[in-house]
Amino acid sequence: MSEQSAQRGHRKIKAGEVVSSKMDKTIVVRVERRFAHPRYRKVVKSFKKFYAHDEKSEAKIGDKVRIQETRPLSKLKRWRLLDITTHSVDSVQA
Repeated sequence: MSEQSAQRGHRKIKAGEVVSSKMDKTIVVRVERRFAHPRYRKVVKSFKKFYAHDEKSEAKIGDKVRIQETRPLSKLKRWRLLDITTHSVDSVQA
C-alpha cells in the first residue's frame, strides 16, 4: 500500500442523533459540538446537520448513530451510516 492511499483511507467519524428519516435511504443526523467561546471561555454547544446514506433504511428518528465520511453520493450526502449505537424508545415499541 502506498503512502497516498494510506492517507486517503483515514475518514472522519461523527456521532449524533437522527432527526429525520423520511427520505428513501437517507437520514439527517444532528451532531453536537462543544467548544470554549474564544473571548468568554464559556462552554458553548452548537449543532450541525449531516445528510447520511442509510442503505437498509434501518435508522429511525431519535436513534443515536455513528456516521463516516465518504465520497459525494448526491448534492448534500457526503456521509454514510456506520452503525446504530442506541435505539430510541419509540422505534423499539413500534
